[in-house]
Amino acid sequence: MEFGIMFFSSTEQVETGDPYYLLKEAARFADQHQFCCIWTPERHFHQFGGLFPNPSVLSAALATITERIQIRAGSLISPLHNTIRVAEDWAVVDNLSAGRVAISFGSGWNVDDFVLFPDHYGCRQQVMYGQIAMIQDLWRGKPLQQINPQGKEISVQIFPRPRQPELPVWITSSGNIETFRSAGLAGANLLTHLLGQDIASLAHKIAVYRQARGQTGLDPKTGIVSLMLHTYLGAELEWVKALVRLPFRQYLRSAVALEQKSAQNGGVISGGKEIEVEEISASAMEELLDLAFERYFSTAALLGTPSSCMDLVRELEETGVNEIACLLDFGLETSHILEGLKYLDNLRAACSGDALAEAVQQSVQEFNAEF
Repeated sequence: MEFGIMFFSSTEQVETGDPYYLLKEAARFADQHQFCCIWTPERHFHQFGGLFPNPSVLSAALATITERIQIRAGSLISPLHNTIRVAEDWAVVDNLSAGRVAISFGSGWNVDDFVLFPDHYGCRQQVMYGQIAMIQDLWRGKPLQQINPQGKEISVQIFPRPRQPELPVWITSSGNIETFRSAGLAGANLLTHLLGQDIASLAHKIAVYRQARGQTGLDPKTGIVSLMLHTYLGAELEWVKALVRLPFRQYLRSAVALEQKSAQNGGVISGGKEIEVEEISASAMEELLDLAFERYFSTAALLGTPSSCMDLVRELEETGVNEIACLLDFGLETSHILEGLKYLDNLRAACSGDALAEAVQQSVQEFNAEF
């Protein structure tokens, strides 16, 4: 199992000073400790995720302070953007990072975000897949025919030329099985989470994804399935649970508020689901948050100790998950998050080839010492 780190902070919970201090320090740690990637999202016009309106800008900054780790957008909501500008921006970041960028494309769901491109909301998935194809063509150096303001057809290419010959692409799914299928048919990797789906349903959807890859002639095993999990590890289980309870509940409260706002304004919630907007009483909200926290802590997050989380990692491996995107910034103090990274690295090492390699090296050393 590979491990990456992910960010999605609520601006309500950011400590004073540099709001990107945690992002930069965690990126440096991950870069130096064999984590595979760092994900930054795209969010607009709300405190939930409000630190991240543009993943290309933050990725450019991360490219200058890291050397090894892959820098990923997770997710880029491409229907909110001009397609050619997306290709241009990320070609710059690819050069700054010496060829380490990747993008998980999302079609978006929050109706208010689409004030940036109102005409794209109703057909956002079709727009997204069309944009991916166009961006890949531009990335490979293929000219794109466009009409300028004088009505003249011109040929457009992006500069600077990207370092990577192919742009690594993920598709983000909030749980819709048809998105799993379409990602497989597109030959893309997949980014998902456990919000609104359990491990059993995830396993079925991953099987559908891999079957779809096979239908296109690709090796079904080669697609990367990345799973976002809220993450904080420490030395003692009950201490961790007490520490994360209040900030995690507040994080969930912000998420619910964002979904309600989208529904109230005539849109869908995450996953493309339509709901009736109902006022949630204060007591019902507290009960909902308590239930959600217990579910996440027990079965749907990396919250606990390295040893307590090992079984969940193994279960996810059996479902076909290849990577865990560890979402770190759900409201804990920066000092706690940075301290917890060493425990997360212990889990990463135990679940990767590091542990086996160290055991083999130790055996060789013992053998040589004996003989």
